[in-house]
Parts: sequence; C-alpha cells; structure tokens
Amino acid sequence: MASAQEKNRQVIQEFVKQPGNDSCADCGVLDPDWVSVTLGVFLCQGCSLIHRSLPHISRLKAIQDPAWDAAEVELVTSLGNAAAKAKYEQSVPAFYYRPKHTDCRILREQWVRAKYERQEFTYIEKQEPYSAGYREGYLWKRGRDNGQFLSRKFILSEREGALKYYNKQDAKDPKAVMKIETLNATFQPAKIGNACGLQITYLKDNSTRNIFVYHEDGKEMADWFNAIRAARFHYHQVAFPGANDTDLIPKLTRNFMKEGFMEKTGPRHTEGFKKRWFTMDDRRLMYFKDPLDAYARGEVFIGSKENSYTVLPGLPPTIQGYHWQHGITIVTPDRKFLFACETEAEQRDWIAALQRIINRPMHPQEYAVEAHFKHKP
Repeated sequence: MASAQEKNRQVIQEFVKQPGNDSCADCGVLDPDWVSVTLGVFLCQGCSLIHRSLPHISRLKAIQDPAWDAAEVELVTSLGNAAAKAKYEQSVPAFYYRPKHTDCRILREQWVRAKYERQEFTYIEKQEPYSAGYREGYLWKRGRDNGQFLSRKFILSEREGALKYYNKQDAKDPKAVMKIETLNATFQPAKIGNACGLQITYLKDNSTRNIFVYHEDGKEMADWFNAIRAARFHYHQVAFPGANDTDLIPKLTRNFMKEGFMEKTGPRHTEGFKKRWFTMDDRRLMYFKDPLDAYARGEVFIGSKENSYTVLPGLPPTIQGYHWQHGITIVTPDRKFLFACETEAEQRDWIAALQRIINRPMHPQEYAVEAHFKHKP
C-alpha cells in the first residue's frame, strides 16, 4: 500500500501533465523537472537555477522527490502555471522580450526577477524605466580604435526618434545619432566578454555600424534593451498603422542568424584567402577583421532564389590559396562570392542559414535595400 508521501508525489506527477504545467513557466521548454513550492510553478533545470538565487521568493523541489507533504501538494495544485501566469504576467507590455530557454542568462534572470521579485507586470508603474519613451544613463562603451571600455552618456528619445551617445559629460553635440528606424540590439556576452554585454547596430550611410556596451547591473541592461524594443514598437505602430502587434513584435530586435570565422577571397578570385569574422544579420552578410570591429570590411546582400541567388557547397576547381577545406559558393546576379570553413559542420551550418534566407521570398522593402546596397569587395 502506497504511503502518504508516495500518494502526494503521484498527485504532483499527474498535475504536471495538465496543459500549461507540462512546460516551464518561465521559458516554455517542455517537460519541467522542478517545481517552486512557494510560487506553485513548474520549471526546467535552467530556470530552476535562477530561482535558486531567489531563496526569499522561491523554494524548489524536484518533481521526483519522494518526500512531498500535504501542505506543499495543496499549494502547488491550487496554483500551477496558468494561475501563476494570470497573476505575475497580467500586464506584460507587448514589446517586452519574453526569453526562450536558448537565450542568455541575463535575459532569463531579469525576466524571472521582473515577474516574481519586482512584480513589474502586476504593478504597471514599475515599468516606467522602459515604457516612458525616454531613457538616459551611463554605459560602458568599447572604444572604436583602442578597444577600451569607457563610460559614456546615452539618451534614448522616442520623440526625437533616436538613440544618442556623448563622448564628454558636458558635450552639447552627440558623438553619434542612431535612428530608431534602423536600430537593433542583441545580447552578446561571449563576444564582448561580459555577462551583460549588448551589441547595438544601426545603419550609417547604408552601412552597418556596431557599438558594444555593458553595465554592471543586469536590470539596467535589460531595461535598456526593452526601452529600445519599446521605441522600435512605437515607431512601427506609426509606420504600419494597420499591423497587428503579433506582426510587429518580430521586427523589434533580432539575433544574428549565424556568426563565425570563414576565409574569403576577393572579387577576382585570384587573391589569397583571408580569415574574417562573418555576421549574418537577416539578408546582410557582413565580414570583419575582428569580431568587435565597429564597421564591416564588406557586406553582401543575400536575396531570394526567385532573384537568382543560390548557395552551393564547394569551390570552383580552379580556385587556389585557401587553407580551410570546406568551401561555400554564393551566386548572386552580379558575381560569385567564395568562402571556406574550417570544419564540415561549420560549412553545413552556414549553408543552412544562407539557404533559409534564399528560400524566403523578398518583400518590397528588401528590393529597395538591394537597390541601394553597397558592397565593399
């Protein structure tokens, strides 16, 4: 005959199978292993580690734990993921980034803290740092030439339609003005070497410019990121008045489709291959001498197969001068671009990423980008 504790465990194991409970309450990944016996939510291994850093709010127990008491079972089964979501996510702004299990730690941790610790989505006034349409503060910014991180004042203004930063505290004129229209932000902790590292990109004379920033405080960085998303959201609401929120959300910020080193040769295909850092940002394939360069050495527009763009494994048989053996040929209406990867796995990943873009039909705005595109050989 099953003990009381065994029966309690069986109740929890049945409850986790109910719709809503069968995925992590914080990142959505399926088959959670843990439960917060104070919040009544089911969690994956990754999110449970974040909850462990909040012992004043969340106390954890493994679903398979043999020692469940009646009070714990009663609390968990009276709540569950759906009830907790109704309470802690009742007023999440449409633009606010909801992290997935593949996102970096800072995004996932600040989402958890915003929900349960600060209760930002229960009390709307707590959303002011990223919802006000204006934000200013100091961030550590990497110098373009010397690579040093120095404190710089940043101002984001929806009314002016721009993010600006200043090199000197008393400067009247900004060092750079980044239009919200072309702004993007993506967390890059490994590349920048800081857990809170953010890469901001914008277009300057139709070429991509990179800025690398961080702040020691995770909340500050998450607030900057979501303030940029809010500004982009409101810009797109004006630019596309008939669009639904669900259509606009994917346009706010984007992660790069793929990054990594490849070798490349020049337009005549007779130069030696040089190792470069490549970033694929939607239809822009950019290459840099160093991953933290401010400007790309060149950019290649990747169109669609309907417009005579193709990607092929390997290199033409006459080509010489490459060290890495796994070639890629990109065919555009104007010329062929030749690259080489260090491993077969990298070659396969790059071809898959390029093929996804080439298979996607171009929309009208992309034809305009193609027409104005600057390629630096």
